[in-house]
Amino acid sequence: MTETTAARSAHPGQESAGAGTPRPAPPRRSGVSPAAVGLPLLGAVITLAAWWLVTTGLELVHPVSLPPPQAVWEALVAGADVLMPALGVTTTMTVVGFLLSAVAGVLIGMALAGSRRVERMFAPLLVAVNAVPKIALGPLLVVSVGWGTKPILTMVFLLCFFPIVLSTATGLTTTPNDLAELARSLNASWWQAFRKVRFPAALPQIFVGLKVAMPLAAIGAVIGEFYSDKPGLGYQILQYNGIGDTATAWAAILLIALMSILLYSALSLVERLALPWVRATTSAR
Repeated sequence: MTETTAARSAHPGQESAGAGTPRPAPPRRSGVSPAAVGLPLLGAVITLAAWWLVTTGLELVHPVSLPPPQAVWEALVAGADVLMPALGVTTTMTVVGFLLSAVAGVLIGMALAGSRRVERMFAPLLVAVNAVPKIALGPLLVVSVGWGTKPILTMVFLLCFFPIVLSTATGLTTTPNDLAELARSLNASWWQAFRKVRFPAALPQIFVGLKVAMPLAAIGAVIGEFYSDKPGLGYQILQYNGIGDTATAWAAILLIALMSILLYSALSLVERLALPWVRATTSAR
């Protein structure tokens, strides 16, 4: 009994920490876990297996409409000298159009968030423009802006800008009350409050809009290439589909999907590097 009491008195903090004080949460791992790499690969394997089962194993789909994965791979290897340069063209159009949409979308969102009158004047117009089927505008864009890169970038912009505008305006108008009160208590000017409080607090929401817009940028680039003379993947899909080479057309579609995954992953990495406090202040999933 005496030894136990002496041990407790020698280490008074151990008993209280074990009995009533909650233990601190374990630090989050900053490296890449095996699951982060293995699970996407497992999903890809399952998808390829289902694709093979539908096209080859059970023969539920005719090979002309959906070629088996081995035929698409062979077409990709055989047409690499055409598809790889086309991939470069489509990637360039996607990235450039996305960057233009990001800059314009953030500025428009800032204007809507900064003035209620501006929001009431132009928000319905933005909704109307976003509701127009973009593929119907393809032939009109060729007539309006001509051939080349202009219709492609215009199509990317039309598909991307609305989610960026919406997320920016939402983030800037939902600043936490405690942060806004802190800025007012420090007698911060409008610009200081915007630069130090409102815009940083809105960045997580802005990145949500950017990540929604990134896959749309790839879609817009492909649709724009349908009505352009730029030899991108969208142009190649039309060409190969026109001559009945559906395997190569599906190979081009597969490259578009892979490009979108890589660009989205790169944007997510930028978000992690630019907003380190978000992971530190939010609950882990």
